[in-house]
Amino acid sequence: MKNLHLNQARRIVIKIGSALLIDGKNACVRQSWLESLIEDIIHLRQQNCQILIISSGAIALARYKLKLNRYKLRLDEKQAAAAIGQIKLAQTWHEAFAAHKITTAQILLTLDDTETRLQYSNARSAIETLLKLNCIPIINENDTVATSEIRFGDNDRLAARVAEMVKADRLILFSDIDGLYTADPKTNPSAKHLASIPELTPQIYAMGGKAPTGYSSGGMATKLAAAKIATTAGCAMAIAYGKLLHPLKALQEGARCSWFLPNRKPYPARKRWIAGSISTKGTIFIDNGAEKALKNGKSLLPAGIINVEGHFQRGDIIKIANKNGKIVGNGISAYDSSEITQIIGLQTDKINSQLGWDGPNEVIHHDDMVIIPPLTAAASVK
Repeated sequence: MKNLHLNQARRIVIKIGSALLIDGKNACVRQSWLESLIEDIIHLRQQNCQILIISSGAIALARYKLKLNRYKLRLDEKQAAAAIGQIKLAQTWHEAFAAHKITTAQILLTLDDTETRLQYSNARSAIETLLKLNCIPIINENDTVATSEIRFGDNDRLAARVAEMVKADRLILFSDIDGLYTADPKTNPSAKHLASIPELTPQIYAMGGKAPTGYSSGGMATKLAAAKIATTAGCAMAIAYGKLLHPLKALQEGARCSWFLPNRKPYPARKRWIAGSISTKGTIFIDNGAEKALKNGKSLLPAGIINVEGHFQRGDIIKIANKNGKIVGNGISAYDSSEITQIIGLQTDKINSQLGWDGPNEVIHHDDMVIIPPLTAAASVK
């Protein structure tokens, strides 16, 4: 399983956090580290591997220039810092790759760009075109316009969503830790490192911790959320130590890391988008009979619904939960939440008379649904 053969991968997404790229004390780029990373990337490109980079660092580059030196910034201060820092961040990547005659492109995404189907398709098309033109996309969240309520909040999940979007073979999350442990190794000396995670079980999710202090907005919990998105889409994901020089080379040569193994039967494009949704709009709760039917490939009918939560419209992605609150899948609703409330528990021949118009029999059609395998359904609706 040696690094799942990075040099044989067709497409790799690499996530770089602020703490790796930026020297926090001096608020400047770690230039030697960046140059070593680029050398590693050039080597992979020579093996006909396409590279996409998810790069944090915009706010970190600008906050000291703006004298925003305290740890916690207001949303408007983060937006202002991002607006200034993105220019510097894009310039940093441009100049570093231009020295090797490689063209980079800046892409700023919001959560809506991945959750809304049309915007998702447009973003995917733009990225695919850049890759065909032999460019390296440098991708970040558009923090200048993102709000606290509607944003990724971390680049781990953004990286996973991009990996799913472009059908990447590998996703590498470079971090300040060399992988997943059974407990926090900083506080528990008996914590064991996990080199390979074949399935995301409830026990694996329980190993996720709180977000660390510093610039990073993520933590192990967000990396596990990213692993779910990536592996469901058929992409292997690694959490690897990234602060050393030539981090990709070290990974290729066997540096310790944690590999999350991909789903052997990845979903087609539309279902990958549904499965990877981060911002679902509501939840439908179903009875035991409906749960069994869905797991056998059937559509969700009103008769199997016992409750609905949230406010959503037709075409929104929503969660499907069993009567105990365990999430069993995601799906695109054919009705809005107020309409579903009116037809809960009804047989299909009663829908039209109840609503007063000719609606579909299925609340969620099986073609618009992804059922989560039992072992990975660790989240519950409170």
